[in-house]
Amino acid sequence: MLISCQYCGKIHDSKYICDKRPKRKKEISEADRFRRTNRWQKKREEIKQRDLNLCQICIRELYNTRNKYNTKDLSVHHNIPINENYDKRLDNDNLLTVCEYHHKMCERGEIPRKIVQKIIDEQESKI
Repeated sequence: MLISCQYCGKIHDSKYICDKRPKRKKEISEADRFRRTNRWQKKREEIKQRDLNLCQICIRELYNTRNKYNTKDLSVHHNIPINENYDKRLDNDNLLTVCEYHHKMCERGEIPRKIVQKIIDEQESKI
């Protein structure tokens, strides 16, 4: 059966794969692959428990905190990103529980790594 090709506008057999068809580049980064592992899922829960399931920036009322005891939209932030140092991906001294708002600020560099590291060190010293 012949059909009109949506990619080049020509008429092809329905089983023909057109050269103009865009190639899918669904390359998964090493960091994204890691985030799907059981090791990460367990470590993430461990860090959240260490941090009492609270955003550690909100609890300190830093950087435009809206709710001091924020337990919503929490994630675990890598102070040194996975793509910079893959070996530190599971190190407690590189991980901190933060809310979505503060996580975005950390990722953009609006909260300096030095400050984040200080908070991580405080959390680790409580153990």
